[in-house]
Amino acid sequence: MQVSEHRRGPVRSEAARIAILEATARLFETRGYDQLTMEGIAAEAHVGKQTIYRWWPSKSAVVADCMVEGLLLREYMSPPDTGDLRVDLTAWVDGILTFLEHGGASLVKSLVAAAIDQPSIGDRLGEALGINHLLNARLESAIDAGQFSPTRPTQSFARALVGAIVLLALADGPAEPGAAGQLVDAVLG
Repeated sequence: MQVSEHRRGPVRSEAARIAILEATARLFETRGYDQLTMEGIAAEAHVGKQTIYRWWPSKSAVVADCMVEGLLLREYMSPPDTGDLRVDLTAWVDGILTFLEHGGASLVKSLVAAAIDQPSIGDRLGEALGINHLLNARLESAIDAGQFSPTRPTQSFARALVGAIVLLALADGPAEPGAAGQLVDAVLG
């Protein structure tokens, strides 16, 4: 006798999920995080608002999934690889700090709040915000080039760097001049 598993509630549509994520990314790019609403996402994706809430409890959660899926803020997900780790990390952090100064801090604050409410969002954000294969790949490249010790744990380094960036985002006001280089120097040693 074959037993099938049934879940309660409406069946989730992968096409609707993708439409919602793509609509969120489009609206985020044109309006910014502060002007993004669940109603606007629903209208743009041609779905009911309840469809969005079936999968995501808040706009922060939708944006987090957009980031994880690579639909949003891709340019901030990994540092360049010019062959100089310190220069690359400083340029990457400087770009992120500039984004934070131009409205991105409210996004980060909201994502942190969402991650506190729902630990699964925090796990997914950790995957998206640099503690992932993109930053680790850059660190592995630096190991191969002799710029980063192979005995240093790359995952811990990535967490320290991203954690410091998040703390700067949570602080009120812009970062001080030269903050990116100071932060990289402090973490690299």
